[in-house]
Amino acid sequence: MKKGTSQADKLVALRRIEGQVRGIQRMIEERRYCIDILNATEAIHGALRNVETQILRGHLDACVKNAFSGTSETDKDRKIREVYELFSRIKK
Repeated sequence: MKKGTSQADKLVALRRIEGQVRGIQRMIEERRYCIDILNATEAIHGALRNVETQILRGHLDACVKNAFSGTSETDKDRKIREVYELFSRIKK
């Protein structure tokens, strides 16, 4: 996905990921080779990271930018805390 990806594009990507998950379920049912299944799961992880990146970029470009262009120190602090907590969870 590219910068400025629309909500519709994100939904298309998530539907594609949903199809990939169903594909992995079939692979397991068919007792496919483990490495093939692991390669398919890694592709899903990458696709999800891509969607996450686009959502985070949108949040930073809109919500966080708006908070910092305003005068409310509470809003600014809240946005910083949200992003900090997000990254803290991701690092675990």
